[in-house]
Amino acid sequence: LARIQTDNVVMMLRELYPDLHFEIAVAMSTTGDKILDTALSKIGEKSLFTKELENALERNEVDLVVHSLKDLPTCLPPGFTIAAVCKRENPLDAVVFHPKNCGKTLNLLSEKSVIGTSSLRRAAQLKRKFPHLEFKDIRGNLNTRLKKLDEKEDFSAIILAAAGLKRMGWENRIGQLLGPEDCLYAVGQGALAVEVRAKDQEILNMVSALHDADTVLCCIAERAFMKHLEGGCSVPVAVNTLLKDGQLYLTGAVYSLDGSDSLKETMQTSVSYPHQNEDGPNDDVQHVGITAKNVPGQAQEAAENLGVQLASLLLSKGAKHILSVARQLSDAR
Repeated sequence: LARIQTDNVVMMLRELYPDLHFEIAVAMSTTGDKILDTALSKIGEKSLFTKELENALERNEVDLVVHSLKDLPTCLPPGFTIAAVCKRENPLDAVVFHPKNCGKTLNLLSEKSVIGTSSLRRAAQLKRKFPHLEFKDIRGNLNTRLKKLDEKEDFSAIILAAAGLKRMGWENRIGQLLGPEDCLYAVGQGALAVEVRAKDQEILNMVSALHDADTVLCCIAERAFMKHLEGGCSVPVAVNTLLKDGQLYLTGAVYSLDGSDSLKETMQTSVSYPHQNEDGPNDDVQHVGITAKNVPGQAQEAAENLGVQLASLLLSKGAKHILSVARQLSDAR
């Protein structure tokens, strides 16, 4: 999947810059890829899928790195920035069923059916929505997880990001899409990010042509929400965003590990601002790690403020307690 995502970005760059030569020089495994027998929340959540790639960037071995945006921490290491957030694929979660359950939905599965997911966010919401089901960790790349599902009887279904399945060409495996009423998605889910050295103006300017303005604003709001909550993969934090008629709507939620306790709110703001030439010292302003010169700065500020305000609202209602208990329980698992 990582290679397909990189190929997609390089293909877009080649179309924009036919005279430039782009070489996919490095394929490397990250900590998150290598440790497959431990829940993501237990390994240590910072830079699980990014650190090795950033080291190569720092050593000038590569000039840009393609990530799933949801894997990138809300605070990037000094000297790096997200130079492009590409147009978002479907951000929803999807259910892939064991062949014997083909045609079913989660609510039609029998009592105590086991659902595989490595995400505390998914498990917390789905335990709440489908109390008759059981949830167990499943790790590995998409191929590995689908193989575990199909060839064994351990799982009745697994939950995966619809975007990854679609990029792999496996859309036909999606048995059920989980809408916001069933499962809010992860911050940045479905979007690809291109990370570069922050001072490398030539590369930054070139890659910024890949920014999708609507996706940028949605993801800035989501990342600001996560950052202000101090959330991560060891606590269930979930979002849903909608940009319509110049209004950005952000729904954010926090959950206890078993889904019994939760807080959810929605706020909106206007992001309808004209683009101004912002040459000068504001040229490289980052919003939660994203540098987007071709998106109006006021709109980015409004999106970031929306995320912070929504997080502040949840914190004022008791989100900190829910998250700290979830973090303690997750660490103790």
